[in-house]
Amino acid sequence: SQYTRGTVTAFAPFDARADAEALRKAMKGLGTDEETVLTILTTRNNAQRQEIASAFKTLFGRDLVDDLKSELTGKLETLMVSLMRPAYIFDAHALKHAIKGAGTNEKVLTEILASRTPAEVQNIKQVYQQEYEADLEDKITGETSGHFQRLLVVLLQGNRDPDVGVDEALVEQDAQVLFRAGELKWGTDEEKFITILGTRSVSHLRRVFDKYMTISGFQIEETIDRETSGDLEKLLLAVVKCIRSVPAYFAETLYYSMKGAGTDDDTLIRVMVSRSEVDLLDIRQEFRKNFAKSLYQMIQKDTSGDYRRALLLLCGGDDD
Repeated sequence: SQYTRGTVTAFAPFDARADAEALRKAMKGLGTDEETVLTILTTRNNAQRQEIASAFKTLFGRDLVDDLKSELTGKLETLMVSLMRPAYIFDAHALKHAIKGAGTNEKVLTEILASRTPAEVQNIKQVYQQEYEADLEDKITGETSGHFQRLLVVLLQGNRDPDVGVDEALVEQDAQVLFRAGELKWGTDEEKFITILGTRSVSHLRRVFDKYMTISGFQIEETIDRETSGDLEKLLLAVVKCIRSVPAYFAETLYYSMKGAGTDDDTLIRVMVSRSEVDLLDIRQEFRKNFAKSLYQMIQKDTSGDYRRALLLLCGGDDD
């Protein structure tokens, strides 16, 4: 795969059968040996975890995920069960839960759809259809509204322009259009922001942001902050941050999941699991650079027990 900046890679030498036996032993009888469970599951990559689950069923006629759910509790259970979810289904499952039942979790929709590549978005839609026999776009439009909904629909098309050289004339034009749609206008023409930020290529938009700063004297983020609000503002900002740097966006997401009183464990778990084989090394680097402490230290300070041990293993090291 094109991703080589994860903290979790294929474990060697790997023996799915031996791992399955060790897990069964750790969960059998009275009390659970959590240490063994979390050590095995955080140090094998997702493909290997699927092999372990299949060996577990073959050897014991039991479902590994069901056993984890009955033996573990709380945040550790959530983390281990998340690690066992097949990688290709992870995002589709998170989105399904974000739009299920009363109230929509806009934060999850924003995080996933702003940060995934067009190819990943196409894949998520396909998997969603296969797994849940439902159309993701229909589900999302049924639960959202207004400009927020429109930008989500644009992102769901997964049709961002490919990165093939930058046309400076178009850069200038887009920067001017955004300037006129925001700072120069009484009220904001949100549609222009949605179209340009949702469809132009990454390298083009990076140039547009520079040009915008030259023309207006503001970073595009400052304008979005002033001119929009609520869910649309959060989504536009997430898109801009991901255009600038996906690892920096996730570093910030992790930082705010732990900053202040209480921890947003759902976000912490979702990001740590979904990026562990993708770019968590880059995220750690950005974290250290932008927040004057390492991700490892912040997890250490903010969590406890086996849950902390498991997260620190996923984190894969300190950057101090």
